[in-house]
Amino acid sequence: MTDTKKKDRPARRPDCVTEVRRGNTVLVVSGYFKQGTTATAADKMLKVLEAESAVGERTAHAI
Repeated sequence: MTDTKKKDRPARRPDCVTEVRRGNTVLVVSGYFKQGTTATAADKMLKVLEAESAVGERTAHAI
């Protein structure tokens, strides 16, 4: 895979890099966070957990 650069954006280093090994395969994932945001990673994870919890509650009642 090649790195594509946007002409209207300066190149920058990733905010996080995760490397996962599965047998002979290595997956490298680079993450970028919105610059200038006020939400923390913990705030975002809390929103994800709340959304998953709400979906779980709706499906549990349907059973």
